Amino acid sequence: MTRTDGGAGWVAIVGPFRFPWGQASSRRVHGIACSLAAAGRHVVVACGEHGPGLTPLPDAVGPGSVSYLGLGEIPPAGAGRLDKAARAWWSWGSRTVRWLDSRPTRPSHVVLYNGDAPYAARLRAWCRRNGVPVIADVVDRYSPEQLRGGRFAPPYLSALLAFRYHYPRCAGVIAVSSYLDDHFRGHGLPVLRVPPTLDARALGLLADQRPDGDGPLRLVYAGDPGRKDLVATIVRAVERVDGTGDRVELRVVGPTVERVRELLGGGAVPAGVRVLGRLPQQEVWAQVRRADFSVLLRPPTRFNRAGFPTKFGESLANGTPVIANLTSDLGEHLTDGVEGLVCPDHSVDALAATLRRALRLSAEDRCLMRKAARRRALESFDFRVHARALADFLDSVRP
Repeated sequence: MTRTDGGAGWVAIVGPFRFPWGQASSRRVHGIACSLAAAGRHVVVACGEHGPGLTPLPDAVGPGSVSYLGLGEIPPAGAGRLDKAARAWWSWGSRTVRWLDSRPTRPSHVVLYNGDAPYAARLRAWCRRNGVPVIADVVDRYSPEQLRGGRFAPPYLSALLAFRYHYPRCAGVIAVSSYLDDHFRGHGLPVLRVPPTLDARALGLLADQRPDGDGPLRLVYAGDPGRKDLVATIVRAVERVDGTGDRVELRVVGPTVERVRELLGGGAVPAGVRVLGRLPQQEVWAQVRRADFSVLLRPPTRFNRAGFPTKFGESLANGTPVIANLTSDLGEHLTDGVEGLVCPDHSVDALAATLRRALRLSAEDRCLMRKAARRRALESFDFRVHARALADFLDSVRP
């Protein structure tokens, strides 16, 4: 049964994110919503896009349901700088509050994802007036260098105020990592740790389609590097091990050729590297499945300790082992030689040495790693695994 937002006992997940696809945040909310639906909750996701109207999410697995709609909190394409500033500082969250006011029944809970300070302030005020517990789903602790303008610019100050003031005053926190779990428990809040999740079970048949054992070692990087992922280091390590592409091939999904060249300091893209640019989500996962390993390299900064890479669980769910250095909680899910290979650090030298290890693996070794990757995904990253814990957590918090 699909329940619209007119019924009793429904849960609202709100924030200025895209949904159901388009960003890592989209996939995070998708996983949380599907977990709650699997536990019997009826969820309405009110995202920041301009439309659609209330639409059932076919991916949700009952007995509950997920519907979504867009409230237009995100500035439209082509919006000017003044319009963006006005939304970010004066009207951020007002459309969401008006929508909540218009519902015939109040939600049992509101889950806030990535609202920054003005959005969080309006939402907390509404929940306080209406006696509805608000739970912050926190997946980042931003550093100044991550956001435009740096330490004293409005984006960072807004994110900092939300993290330090508004989130600690919510009824509870869903934390993506042990770092954030420890931080908010230190503020005396109830906290539930949930990594990025997806429907790993549904990918089973596709994940079993193994790449053939002939040809070069196939690697893939899929994502938006930003300041988190060391794409240039990955490319340079591949070039060092095999500059011709005869033994190692790397496919880069997400950034453009121009962006990769910029990350390389203007240098040419090596022969063994194919840059595919942005692809639809299902094609991204197809590229991941075709690879022998996905590669994830991040510096051990605070924001990488606080976050958790969505692409890690997605790679395992698609049956593709991961080569990565250990940041965040990856050490809980990646055992060297089991679900992939652990890179000792985030340097070119360390990754090149790890790639040489991968080249020495037999076809049987790689097959065993693919099976272990799938097992880990089903045990840790399928949304059903966290369904009961999330529902119980919501029941335990009070306004």
